[in-house]
Amino acid sequence: MMLKIPLQRLSLIVTLCAAGIAAQAFGESAQAAQTDAGQCKGRIYLTFDTGSQSQAELIEQTLQRHHIKATFFLANEKTVNGDYSLDPAWAPFWKKLAAEGHAFGTHTFDHVYAVRDLPAGNIEVKPQFGANAGKKLDWTPAQYCSEMQRVAQRFKELTGKHLDPLWRAPGGKLTPNLLKAGQACGYAHVPWAPAGFSGDELPSDKWPNELLLRKALNGLKDGDIFLAHMGIWSRKDPWAPAVLEPLISGLEKKGFCFATLREHPAYSTVFGQTAEP
Repeated sequence: MMLKIPLQRLSLIVTLCAAGIAAQAFGESAQAAQTDAGQCKGRIYLTFDTGSQSQAELIEQTLQRHHIKATFFLANEKTVNGDYSLDPAWAPFWKKLAAEGHAFGTHTFDHVYAVRDLPAGNIEVKPQFGANAGKKLDWTPAQYCSEMQRVAQRFKELTGKHLDPLWRAPGGKLTPNLLKAGQACGYAHVPWAPAGFSGDELPSDKWPNELLLRKALNGLKDGDIFLAHMGIWSRKDPWAPAVLEPLISGLEKKGFCFATLREHPAYSTVFGQTAEP
């Protein structure tokens, strides 16, 4: 005997069954996502400073392939293209990174090194680029703040986005007066973990990529901040093409996840702010 079901009721049954299947699939998907998150054995915070920009595209593509967000510290450095990293020609690249959810801090516009502290809170500095490149200058904290904010201004012009309230002193050279200047300017300074120094600035004949990869894989632990550059002029055997992909894959196999410094516990208090001029 064939059971006759009214068409409207049959349609309702089909709809409810489909909804049930979809809900079950969504639940299983959410549960899988939670399981994946629960399997994360620690977080590594990848950071990249500007440089020759010879590896900029490779770094972006590698991070995108692995669905990783990183933090970039920007200075207006000379690039392999013959221009500078914060020139308008680089706007599409920075816009793309911003759209992908990466974080950004200032590395001072002219990549200004701190030399030493001076009386009355001043700092002796030495810009690498710009009109005063190679000169030693006596700067007030306000002058150093203005230099950091130049990056924020240019980043807003190039991307329409605000810079994050983070900065990194070029060369990692940080003096007491310089630290105070950055804090007064509204920026939290970001160093890196001892195991987080990629070594990409070191001569490749003495520090081959295989050694640097092994050092990073063996040394990095939960919460470490890792530092590399977007291209180094002096290194003959570039770091990123040989090390970045196997480093990320190796850390993923160990159960590590990755995040920007927006999620780092040490910097959580500065967010909710933007580093505006």
